[in-house]
Amino acid sequence: MSPSSKSILLGQIGAAHGIKGEVRIATHTEVPENIAGYGPLATNRPGVTITITKVRRQKNVVIASLEGVSDRTAAERLNGVELYVDRDRLPEPDDEDDFYHADLIGLEARLDSGTVIGTVAAIHNHGAGDIIEVRDDQSGDSFLYPFTKAVVPEVKLSDGYLVIVVPLDAPEGEEEPD
Repeated sequence: MSPSSKSILLGQIGAAHGIKGEVRIATHTEVPENIAGYGPLATNRPGVTITITKVRRQKNVVIASLEGVSDRTAAERLNGVELYVDRDRLPEPDDEDDFYHADLIGLEARLDSGTVIGTVAAIHNHGAGDIIEVRDDQSGDSFLYPFTKAVVPEVKLSDGYLVIVVPLDAPEGEEEPD
C-alpha cells in the first residue's frame, strides 16, 4: 500500500521512544490520538504499511506502538516515515470553509472575471499558513497565492473550480485603497 494522489497525510513518525519499539508521531489529525483509528496506513516507503496498535498523547506528539515493531532498532528505522490514508476513508468536513488539500488539487483556478489562469498543483504550508500553487497549463509557470478568504473567496468543489482574487502590491510608501 503506497500513498496515491488522493491520499491525505495524517502524520509523520519521529524518533524512537524507549526500548520496546514505541515511536513518536507528529499527527495532523484534529484529535491526535485519532490517528490510530484509521486502520492500516500507507507510507512514503515502498512496501511499508503501518498499523498503530496503541497510542497515548504526550505534549505535542503521540507515543505509539506499531504492529510488528518490538524493539528500539526497528523503531529507529521508521524515523521520518510519513503516514497516509485514502481521502475516501475520511469524513466530509463539517464547515463549508474547510477542505482537504487533496480535494483542491486539480481544480481549475479562475479569476473573479471568470478567466481561467491554470490548475491547482499543490497546497504548501511552511508554518505561516497555507499557500496555493496554481500552474499555468499553457506556459507551465507556477504562481503562489496565500490561501485566505480574501484571495480565494470561492471554492466550488462540485463544479471543479475555485476563484482567485490576485492581491495587488502597493508601491513602497503608499497604502492600498480600501
